[in-house]
Amino acid sequence: MGCHGGFALDEATRRSWYTPESILQELNSGMVFADIGCGDGFFTILAAKKVGEQGKVYAVDVDPAAIQRLKNKAKAEGLNNITAKVGMGEETVFCNKCVDVVFYSMVLHDFADTSKVLKNAKQMVKADGQLIDLDWKKQEMPFGPPFKIRFSEEQASNLIKNAGFQIDNVTFVGNYHYTITGKSFG
Repeated sequence: MGCHGGFALDEATRRSWYTPESILQELNSGMVFADIGCGDGFFTILAAKKVGEQGKVYAVDVDPAAIQRLKNKAKAEGLNNITAKVGMGEETVFCNKCVDVVFYSMVLHDFADTSKVLKNAKQMVKADGQLIDLDWKKQEMPFGPPFKIRFSEEQASNLIKNAGFQIDNVTFVGNYHYTITGKSFG
């Protein structure tokens, strides 16, 4: 169970906010998915099931305990298509031009150098690949990250565009979140 802003990010809480399967609806068997800032792997596990044995999932987080929980969950579920490591998003490039989807779940504001993290995504993603950012709306809430560090949809879109992605859409997801989907270009 991950913790963010003093509250639990367990599966029931997340599912009360949004339907994770709809956020990952673009994933298909055989795809390669990278979960940057994966925590204990809520989306990593879902992605590994969607891409199947022919697919591959990369996951990174700075928290060794979270990565261990992810590895334990993957083992318990018999998922052998996940490569998970402890590391910083700013220093992580799993591969060059081999990822179909680079994914961020409520973490862009947590990175010390968000631009570097997004440039790493651009390096990893295939020419026709995409970036998905699920993030907190920039509004006051009794939970989640402090308002002052949240990115508005416009701020996050600009960061993603500056890293070399074209914004496909911005969608509000439930009461607390939005997603930005960007396509790689150039």
